[in-house]
Amino acid sequence: MNYPSVFNLTWLIPLPTALAFFAIILFANPKKRLSSNIAVGAVILAWIMSWAVAIVFFLNPELTEHPFDLSVPWLPMGTITFHMGVAVDAVTAGMLFMVGFVLTMIFIYSTGYMSFPGHLDPEKYPDAAKEGLDPRYSRFFAYISLFATGMLGLVVANNLLMLFIFWEIMGLCSYLLIGFWFDKSYPDPKQITPKQAGLKAFLTTRVGDVLFMMGLIFLFIHAGDLNFQAIFGNQEFLHELSTSTVNLPFFGAVTWAGLISMLIFWGAIGKSAQFPLHVWLPDAMEGPTPVSALIHAATMVSAGVYLIVRMSPLFSAAAHGGSGVMMFVAFIGAFTALFAATIAVAQKDIKKVLAYSTISQLGYMFAALGIGAWVAAIIHLLIHAFFKSLLFMASGSVIHGVEHGHHHVHEHGEHGHEGYFDPQDMFNMGGLLKRMPVTGWTFIIGGASLSAFPLITAGFWSKDEILAHAWADGHMAVYWTLAAGAFLTAFYTFRQIFLTFFGSPRTEAAEHAPESVRAMTWPLVALAFFALFGGFVAVPEDFPVVGGIASDFMAKLMELQGEFYGLHVAPAEFNWTPALISMTLALSGIVVAWLVYGWKPLAAGKPDPLRRWLGPIYVVLENKYYFDEFYHLVAVRPTLWLASFFYLFDRGVIDRIVNWVGAFGRWLAAALRKWIDEFIIDAAVNGAGLVTTWTGAVVRLIQTGQAQNYLLILLLSVVVLLLLIPLK
Repeated sequence: MNYPSVFNLTWLIPLPTALAFFAIILFANPKKRLSSNIAVGAVILAWIMSWAVAIVFFLNPELTEHPFDLSVPWLPMGTITFHMGVAVDAVTAGMLFMVGFVLTMIFIYSTGYMSFPGHLDPEKYPDAAKEGLDPRYSRFFAYISLFATGMLGLVVANNLLMLFIFWEIMGLCSYLLIGFWFDKSYPDPKQITPKQAGLKAFLTTRVGDVLFMMGLIFLFIHAGDLNFQAIFGNQEFLHELSTSTVNLPFFGAVTWAGLISMLIFWGAIGKSAQFPLHVWLPDAMEGPTPVSALIHAATMVSAGVYLIVRMSPLFSAAAHGGSGVMMFVAFIGAFTALFAATIAVAQKDIKKVLAYSTISQLGYMFAALGIGAWVAAIIHLLIHAFFKSLLFMASGSVIHGVEHGHHHVHEHGEHGHEGYFDPQDMFNMGGLLKRMPVTGWTFIIGGASLSAFPLITAGFWSKDEILAHAWADGHMAVYWTLAAGAFLTAFYTFRQIFLTFFGSPRTEAAEHAPESVRAMTWPLVALAFFALFGGFVAVPEDFPVVGGIASDFMAKLMELQGEFYGLHVAPAEFNWTPALISMTLALSGIVVAWLVYGWKPLAAGKPDPLRRWLGPIYVVLENKYYFDEFYHLVAVRPTLWLASFFYLFDRGVIDRIVNWVGAFGRWLAAALRKWIDEFIIDAAVNGAGLVTTWTGAVVRLIQTGQAQNYLLILLLSVVVLLLLIPLK
C-alpha cells in the first residue's frame, strides 16, 4: 500500500529531543538560556512532526485497515533477529496529537517556572541568584528532553521490546526529576524529601517493571516475535494462547494468555500508580511542578494505560479463555478510582490533591479497559492529559506566586508567617483569583473539566463515555463505584478551587502574590481551550444538536482500528438515565463544596470544617489510610532489618573468613617466598658463582706468562689436529 510520505517522519519524532539532551549535557550546559532554547526548539520540532503525522492519519481513516509499519533489523539472536521500527495507527495518531502539544506547553512553561528571582540563597548560589535562574537550570532541561524522548519513542514503537526500552528511560527520568532538588530538606523529619521521593518512585515502579518483563519474555517464547501487528493480527496464535494452559502453584491451570496479560498488567499498575502500588505518585510532587505535569499528563503514568490499550487483543483473548484478568483489571480500576478520591478530600497540599486525582482518573481508564471499553479508555486518557496538565501547571503558577509573595513580605520587613512556610498548602492561600486572574480562571476551567461539569467541558464527554459503557453492558458495580468517585471528584476539586482562589487571603504571602510571567500563563490559556472543547470529538452521534456535528469522531476511528485487531467495541449509545445520574452527582459535589468552603470562606487560622464533621475518618483520610506506615512496617522495616542482619553477618562472619584466608595467604606466601628464595633462587645464583670460580681456577693454571709454555701448547694443538686429519 502507498502510504503518505509524511509517515516517513515518524521515526524522526523522538530524535530532536534526544539530540537536545546530548547537546545540553555535552556542550550547552554552562549557558543556561541556550540550554532551554535548545530544549524548547527541539520539542517544537517534535510537536510539528507529531501533528503532521497525526492529522494526515485523521484525514485518511481508511489507513486503519492497513496501519503503517516500518522496521529495520537490529539484534540477531541465532535464527531470530529483533527488529526496531515505528508504526502509525489510530492509537498512535491520537497519542501523538496529545503528547506533542502537551510536551511543548510544559517546556515553554518550564522556562518561566525554573526562574526563581528572590527564591535562591545568594550566599549559596551567588551566580544563579544573580541570573534569577535555578542553579541546575540546564540539567533540568536536559532531563525533561530525555523524558520527552522516552514518551515519544514509546508511542511510535511498533514492538514491545522497543516500547520497554523507552518505558525504562522514563523510569530513569522520573527518578532524576522527582529528586531534582535533592539537597532540599524540611524541619519535620517525617516529611519525605525529594531525594527519598525519587528513590521511592524508582523502587516501587521496579516491582511492576520486573513482572512486566516476565510477561514480555513469556510472550516472546510463544510468539517468536514482539511486533504488535505480527502478534495481535494473528488470530490463530491468540486463540492458541487462550486455550493452552500452564499449572501454577496455588492457582492451578491458567491459560498462557491470562498469565501473560496479568504480568503485563502489573507493569501498568506500577507505572500508572494503581492500588496497591499507588504510594509513589503523591510523593513525586516533591519534584518541580513541570515534572509533575510531565508525569501526570504527557508521560509516565499515561504510559501504563497506553500499554494495556496496545495489548487489548491479548487481554481479549485472555477473557475468551475464561481467565479472570479482565475482571481483575476492572476491579483494580474501579476500586482505585474511589479509593484515591476519598484520600483527595482531606489533603492540604494543592499538588497532592491533583496527584490523588490522577490516580483516581487513571482508575476510570483501567475500569473501562476491564469492561472492554478500550475506546472510551483511550479517549479519556487523551482528554485527561489536557485538563490535568493544565491543572498542574496552574497549581505551579499558584505556588510560584505565593513564594514570590512570601519573599516580598520578608524583603520589605512586613510581618509574615513565622517559622517554616509551605507555599503548597492551600490553607496558606485564599483570594488568589483577584491577584492571579489568568491562573485562577484557567484553573477553574481545568477543575470544571476534571469534575465533568455537564455538557460544556471535555471531561464530561470523555468520562460519560466510560459510564455509558458500564451502564449499557450491565457492569452496575463498576458504574456505581465510578459514579460515587465522580461525586467526590467534583467535591475535592471545587474544595481546592474555593480554598485557593476565593474568599480573603489567609496569609500575607497570598495577599502579595503576583500573576506569573507570560511564559507560564500562555500555555495555560492554550491548554484551557482543549480542556473546554477537546471533548467534542467524543460526543455521541445520537446526542441532540451537537452530536450530529461531532459524530463521535475519535470513537469511530478507534472502533475501525479495533476491527483490524479483531476487537469489536462500538461507541456506547447515549442514554439519558446514566448521564443524568452522573450529571446530578457531579453538580451535587460542586454544590456541597460551595456550601462547605464557598458560602462562608474559610478564615485565616481556622481548621478544615471536614475535620470537625468527619472526626477520626478525616484523620484516616489525611494520613492516606496509613498505607505508607503499613508498607514501612511489612516491607521497608523487614528489608532494613535483613540488610542490617546481612551487614553484621558480612562484618562478623564473611569479613573474618576473608581476612583469615587473606592472613593465611600472606603467611603462606611469605613462607614460600623464603624457601624458594633460599633454596632455589639463592642456590642457583650461588651455584653459578661456584661453577664460575672453579672454572676460573682451572683455566688460570694455563696462564703462566711464559712464552715457551704457550709455544708448547700451540705445538701440541697442531700435532693433535694433524692426527685428526686421517680420521676425516
